[in-house]
Amino acid sequence: MQRVFVSGIGMTTCLGNDRRTNWNHLINGRCGLDTLKLHDTTDLDVTIGGEVRDMDLTRVNVNDLVNSKRMDRATQFSVFATHEALEDAGLPTSDLGENASVILGAGLAGLETYEFQHERMLSRGPSRVSPFTIPMLMPNAPPACVSLAFGVHGSCHTCSSACSSSGHAMIDALEFLRQGNADFVITGGTEASLTRLGIASFVRMKAMCRDSNDSPKTSMRPFDDSRAGFVMAEGASILIFENEDHLRKRGGRAWAEVLSGKATSDAFHLVQPDPEGRKAIRAIDTAIEAAALNSADIAGCTYVNAHGTSTKYNDAMETVALNHVFGHDAAKLRVSSTKSMTGHMIGAACAVEMSVSALALTSGILPPTINYCTPDPDCNLNYIANEAVEADVRYAVNNSFGFGGHNVSLVIGRVDDPELKRTEDV
Repeated sequence: MQRVFVSGIGMTTCLGNDRRTNWNHLINGRCGLDTLKLHDTTDLDVTIGGEVRDMDLTRVNVNDLVNSKRMDRATQFSVFATHEALEDAGLPTSDLGENASVILGAGLAGLETYEFQHERMLSRGPSRVSPFTIPMLMPNAPPACVSLAFGVHGSCHTCSSACSSSGHAMIDALEFLRQGNADFVITGGTEASLTRLGIASFVRMKAMCRDSNDSPKTSMRPFDDSRAGFVMAEGASILIFENEDHLRKRGGRAWAEVLSGKATSDAFHLVQPDPEGRKAIRAIDTAIEAAALNSADIAGCTYVNAHGTSTKYNDAMETVALNHVFGHDAAKLRVSSTKSMTGHMIGAACAVEMSVSALALTSGILPPTINYCTPDPDCNLNYIANEAVEADVRYAVNNSFGFGGHNVSLVIGRVDDPELKRTEDV
């Protein structure tokens, strides 16, 4: 069975429009959340979020087949981040051919287009609806435009499972490569749901933080006793998953090895996690087992990038799950929620956090959970409070839990092989 590696990373988030900028802000504890500017929020209960700004659209309009003016923002993000990921991996940015595939995650891709065109139809009539509406809002638009932009002729599709979307996409990409169906897969996720409807809907569900419009930098407080809900963000992270043979043959290097990924379903409630975390436990447990690892053996050298949404339900459930899987050794884990700095990027969240986990393994620097001031008795792990730490970690566990009862856990390992390990600064 082929080993699979992360050979390239591309990112665009509220923290910046490339991997290096994002990483530097994350390890320095900078929060990218701010007052929203793209849409009118004056009558909304939440006026803050994580917007992507100043993205260079020349890296989206790469050929005559793709046009940023005919793309939803989620699709723009996916093409933009793919451009960086391919360059980062040292792969071509055109004519990738049949041995490359695209498998991306998106939870609500196309929401901005849907809202704009629906309002246009109501206010100006059906004849004024754009003929590009469906191609812009369809969930498969992000991978389709990546395929068009970079000449990918292999399999191309979207996984959609709310906040776990990019996690499921990466599991699919891993298995696709292990089955020998491609040399490399462009995977990860994208999201652009910071719209009036998106915000209003989450507010009405009482899932979003409503007490911090005047202090966006402290609004996301994962695992803190004062946490009051998540703050939504947009963006994308694209990762190149590449099989070992292809990587070695071309002399490529890798950020991390993808060891396993497992998924379960709660069948408990449509939007509330099982407080006992029974199927979340199974997802984490089986992912560790599939990586041929033992939780008791690896706790002291493992970083967990938690789902950590800053909601009362999620953070307590995830803590229960980690305590159950690792038992008495759970105290040895180093855990952080980088959503405290990026906000919750819904379908792109797991991909961003997978990239962060890979960079943490390579650098030996673990990003913090900022705004952690008041411990919650129900959340009793080491959450790397407020400042990054240096640590000799060999493994990372990346958890993602989505509305619908979806649970995803991925395990990656540090690359120690000198022929494959990335040696440049992160």
